[in-house]
Amino acid sequence: MKLPGRNSIAFRLIAAVLAVELFSAVLVGFLSLGYERHNHFHAFDTMLRGRADSVLGAVQDAEDKADNVMLDRADLHLPHTDVYEVWDDAGHLLGRSDNWQGCGEGYTPQKHDVFKLARVNGHEYRIIRRHGSRIVDPVKPGGGRLRRVMVVYGAPVAPVWQAIWGTVDFYAAGSLLLLLVTGPLIAWLLHRGLLPLRQLAALAADVSVDAWQFTPPPSAYRTPELAPLTHALESVLARLERAFVQQRTFVSDAAHELKTAVAVIKSSLQLLNLRPRSAAEYQAGLERCLADAQRLEDLVAKMLTLARVESGGVLNGPAPASDLASCVQDTQLQLAPFAELRRVTVKTESPAICRVALSGEDGSLLVSNLMLNALQHSPGETEVLVHLRVEDGNAVLSVEDRGEGIDPAVAPHVFERFYRGDPSRARTTGGAGLGLAICKGIVDRAGGSIELASELERGTTMTVRLPLA
Repeated sequence: MKLPGRNSIAFRLIAAVLAVELFSAVLVGFLSLGYERHNHFHAFDTMLRGRADSVLGAVQDAEDKADNVMLDRADLHLPHTDVYEVWDDAGHLLGRSDNWQGCGEGYTPQKHDVFKLARVNGHEYRIIRRHGSRIVDPVKPGGGRLRRVMVVYGAPVAPVWQAIWGTVDFYAAGSLLLLLVTGPLIAWLLHRGLLPLRQLAALAADVSVDAWQFTPPPSAYRTPELAPLTHALESVLARLERAFVQQRTFVSDAAHELKTAVAVIKSSLQLLNLRPRSAAEYQAGLERCLADAQRLEDLVAKMLTLARVESGGVLNGPAPASDLASCVQDTQLQLAPFAELRRVTVKTESPAICRVALSGEDGSLLVSNLMLNALQHSPGETEVLVHLRVEDGNAVLSVEDRGEGIDPAVAPHVFERFYRGDPSRARTTGGAGLGLAICKGIVDRAGGSIELASELERGTTMTVRLPLA
């Protein structure tokens, strides 16, 4: 298994998990230290009380006239490392262990046992001061005489700390062992868990301009974290493939259109040059060349216009705005001769003012392309209806003709560049197939939409929605 680099997700996850485990191990060590210290010293204090009580039990009647008490050490069996001393209520020392010089303190009454740490013979001891009482001659009248005593007892704490640190060392060793075992295991699990991501990356890396085939592995769909990325990659690659195909088609179609136009002009000139011509023949030939050059110029102008509207450049200054109603009226006047020539009636209906987020140039270009396209596909003695209205905060422009309609198989492609339903590209079929592509580019750039509805032999309706300015 290849080790991940420092900047990889796997390395960061492994490092994060190991850091959490290490922090947990340290935390467990501190908690175990506190817990074991509490438990061991609680047991140690209980043991000190028990041994101090044993010493207290060794205090006996001294059998003297003053009814004093004494310490009988004959039955005391205590560890040789422990120390003790016993005082009576008069402050007299009744006895102490041989290995201790005493704490040097007199008797002070206390309600509770008092614990403290002290240095005894160079070692740390935990000392308890415990109080008790003895009744001397209880058979005497009055119940005998009460004698109070104080026992000071101590034991070294080193064995307790050894037991505590032994337990803590056990926990620390267990945590370290767990860390050493889980580290490689986590790395392996992460490596295996990221396998769908690596497979997805490998398949995506195989995509190129010449090979767009991209089939994500099933595991990428089944992984919730990778499913959105997988769908996004598929969508992006599909759009890129479509853009490349459109670009290649555009270049091919543009080259075909330009080559055809140039070939027509060249053939017209070659025809004139085959033999001597009269002035009238030369005049007619030059007029044909001029008309062909005009068509070539119009084609180049449309290509430049399409490139401009599809560039999507950021506009400086305020957002553009124009009156679409004025564009409709002006375009109707401009195309009136063409409509009269084709014997088609154009009827318009629009509000007085309808300002949209388009420049005046783009607004006029949009309306003229739609109306010209409708006129070109309308038979004589029919009508073209242009309707502009405001609806839900948008300007809605519809252009309806009574032409031959569009085949449903062709309809999805009408907004593509250079696409025409007639593949023969004869001059009689109309323009170069850029008009509707320019319209779509203008509408998309303005944040609007354009839709087509058509029925064969009944006509076509183009509907444009644009945000109001």
